[in-house]
Amino acid sequence: MIEIERVNHYYGPSSMRRQVLFDVSATVAGGEIVLLTGPSGSGKSTLLSLIGALRSAQQGSLRVLGEELCGASADTLIRVRRQVGYIFQKHNLFDCLTALQNVELCLGLHGAQRSTARRRATEVLDAVGLAAYLDRYPYQLSGGQQQRVAIARALAPRPRLILADEPTAALDSVSGGEVAERIRELAKQEGCAAVVVTHDQRILRIADRILDMEDGRLQASEVRRLAA
Repeated sequence: MIEIERVNHYYGPSSMRRQVLFDVSATVAGGEIVLLTGPSGSGKSTLLSLIGALRSAQQGSLRVLGEELCGASADTLIRVRRQVGYIFQKHNLFDCLTALQNVELCLGLHGAQRSTARRRATEVLDAVGLAAYLDRYPYQLSGGQQQRVAIARALAPRPRLILADEPTAALDSVSGGEVAERIRELAKQEGCAAVVVTHDQRILRIADRILDMEDGRLQASEVRRLAA
């Protein structure tokens, strides 16, 4: 699903170029849930953005869903993005739309007909425990409920890959645990892989593996497998 080999990445113009990723190599198999952990500024979010085709990788090889993203064209990046579900710390819901409409809009952008979008949106919102909140606006929902709408929106188009950047950081322990569990349940149910950037030690239980990152490098003990 994801094959990363000796990826280096830089920010800034040539005269002020700063390296942020150093010879990063890793793989993620289909169906795996992998946590990417490490201190702030270690390069986790940069690596996630490269995997998600939000920018083109610069050096090395980065294959995602069968596409090479190092030096990739805009068309290739768009093609990969359409197969990825994104979940971030800030839910980024449209305040003027209900929970149902937020999810329907995403499906419409993926080409779903209105009746199909309504049916699928209702289904995934029910799956995240929000069947009674379909017509609520974001301001009428708690932080945990808003994040569950964001999860439903990301999973509604049936992506092959889920990428989540600190999805529980702004939530209390109960809401954070519920959101983490929903990601795990739905990822397994939908048969897609997930990479989750997190500082939150409370959600380690959802992972199949943990990758540790520091100063732009995956550590020598990068893979920590969790007991089943």
